[in-house]
Amino acid sequence: MSKIQQPLSPSATDRLCATRAGGCRARILPRAVFFVLAGLSAGTAVAADSQSGELEEIVVYASQVTLPDAYAGGQVARGWRAGMLGNLDMMESPFAGTSFTSELMLDQQAISVADVLQNDPVVRVAKGFGNFQELYMIRGFPVFSDDMTYNGVYGILPRQFVAAELLERVEVFRGASAFLNGAAPGGSSLGGAVNLVPKRATDADLTRLTVGYTDQSHGVVALDASRRFGADDSTGVRLNLVRRDGETSVDGQDRALDVIALGLDHRGERLRLSADVGYQDHRIDEPRPSVTPLGSIPDAPDASSNFAQPWTYTDERQLFAVARAEYDIGERSRVWLAAGLRDGEEENVLSNPNADASGATSAFRFDNAREDDVLSGDMGFNTLFATGNIGHDLTISASAFSLESANAFAFSSFAGFAGDLYQPVAVLPPAADFFLGGDLNAPLVTEKTETRSVAIADTLSFLEGQLLLTLGARHQTIDVRSYDFTSGEQLSSYDESRVTPVAGLVFQPGDSLSLYANYIEGLLPGDIAPSSSGGVPVSNAGEVFDPYRARQTEVGLKYDSNGLGGSLSAFTTSRPRSYVEDGVFSTFGEQENRGIELTFFGALRENLRVLGGVTLLEAELADTQGGLLDGNSVIGTPEAQVNLNVEWDPSAVPGLTLEARGLYTDSQYANEANTVSVSSWTRVDLGARFRTRIATRDVSLRARLQNVGDSDYWASVGGFPGSNYLVLAEPRTLLISASIDF
Repeated sequence: MSKIQQPLSPSATDRLCATRAGGCRARILPRAVFFVLAGLSAGTAVAADSQSGELEEIVVYASQVTLPDAYAGGQVARGWRAGMLGNLDMMESPFAGTSFTSELMLDQQAISVADVLQNDPVVRVAKGFGNFQELYMIRGFPVFSDDMTYNGVYGILPRQFVAAELLERVEVFRGASAFLNGAAPGGSSLGGAVNLVPKRATDADLTRLTVGYTDQSHGVVALDASRRFGADDSTGVRLNLVRRDGETSVDGQDRALDVIALGLDHRGERLRLSADVGYQDHRIDEPRPSVTPLGSIPDAPDASSNFAQPWTYTDERQLFAVARAEYDIGERSRVWLAAGLRDGEEENVLSNPNADASGATSAFRFDNAREDDVLSGDMGFNTLFATGNIGHDLTISASAFSLESANAFAFSSFAGFAGDLYQPVAVLPPAADFFLGGDLNAPLVTEKTETRSVAIADTLSFLEGQLLLTLGARHQTIDVRSYDFTSGEQLSSYDESRVTPVAGLVFQPGDSLSLYANYIEGLLPGDIAPSSSGGVPVSNAGEVFDPYRARQTEVGLKYDSNGLGGSLSAFTTSRPRSYVEDGVFSTFGEQENRGIELTFFGALRENLRVLGGVTLLEAELADTQGGLLDGNSVIGTPEAQVNLNVEWDPSAVPGLTLEARGLYTDSQYANEANTVSVSSWTRVDLGARFRTRIATRDVSLRARLQNVGDSDYWASVGGFPGSNYLVLAEPRTLLISASIDF
């Protein structure tokens, strides 16, 4: 949704605008009228002249909290959050992305964010290094779950896993985002970003009970309740309670998940407030680990098999809260303030095997404990004005993030114990007393991270709103300090700043077509030169390097027929790479990712919906040490990804919906020499749901069969930069659930 103050002619029917003083003639799209009538717009409409019927002045613009409405078919939304620029309509944003709705999450029985992102052809799901953190590969670069934002605020969400029941939207921003959001505190998000939007009270009362079961013994009970109160129902309360427990479709792997979330909101004439408080306890017993190949790739075991040791587990408990306020100053300006916190605890006993081509494994025990205290927030000011015939949407923003992390670890002997991927044998847990770091029962602070930034952006409107130009810059400071696990003494520090610019252009030649281009950068903390490499001393050991910038250029077009939408884009993103050459550690190399993306969504007919797309990617190394790896592909970056989801409502059975989804991922190299790789894979999911009324109550019945062919394959390679661990696919899984609205 445009937020530009701009004189318009009567022919500019596809522009939401704020006019200059003195008035102008404008017509507004039905979706703008919807926002105004709903009382959710940040702007104000001045009454039309009763004699001429012409609108004298209109101010309608999206806010930090008002969500774009759903697109035809209800699976995705019309737009998404573009960081400090707020929520933008897809046709007026100089960036690419997709926002998945809670309707899609419920219909597909999604458990976590990873399940939702399986619908995006630009995203593939992996895991963290040596743990069970969800990790998302976007445009060939990792996005750690630590680096997702919650309603635009970094670091507030549970660190390794986020339950889908918490969420109204899962928004995928494609491309570097250091200007829009600030540098990701975990050091990822070069290829994209993920923003999660909490649920808000609905206009109508809601009390929904959902029960479900998988084909093993895993069950779920969830309550979703919503009420609005006060004058004009201005105050809302949304409560979500979730309990999952039992064995998953992986043999012997038990998951227990407890979630409670309370969302409050107030929507006044000028003031909008929201607050969210949540608690999540997620435990997996006998979690199936990733596998690091020793040379050649072992054949993928049966997808339902489990080669975890029975004494391993992961347990994460997170308490989090965030509040946001937004206030309109007059008709053309507003300010906002948001702040959040997280108090997290994690305990893990893990054993991730190495495996040779025959499947013979070696593993050792790794215990760790972690405690996080996070404070995060942002504030900003936005105003609309005009200079002559040029409209301006000026935004000034500041953000801050603070993490204090306490950690401890313990390893058993690195000599390890033998095993087999295909015939796993349980062993007694070896003593974790070989290599220790701190006290697992009372870990010391080992890391402090602070980021601070200020940013300014102006979106200029030309040609009666057909041409939008966004220019801006962010000054970012990254302060990282590390401490000894045992003594608590400071080991190293890093405090550097960098300015990251942005330029974005949108041209709309007609109602249904939008052309866009952008230049934007990503930002990572710079490396610290190691003391040695390969047993050879490094001459500049301890040298701290400036933050690394990833540079992205992108061009594309978007299409909107009010029933079917989509985008086609081409991008190039390059980032520096560091290594030791002639005894000196420095930034010598580069990684360049180039790609073409096609996405589509919407309703072909009233009873037929589609969602999917294609990604073609080249991720190559350049200027490598001695030139030995120049032109080679980056580990874990498939050259092609394809998604297709089709839903059909057969007219012969009212209330019935049938669904089919196919995913294809090309082969991936598992070493930088490109001598070993994992095979391409294809997965097919089928689903059906039936909506009816029983005793005056709305009831939804759902069944879904994932990985219909029960295919065995390595789903991902690595994820953490430079690593090549393998993650086995999930087996064929039947999910059934029923929801009743009281």
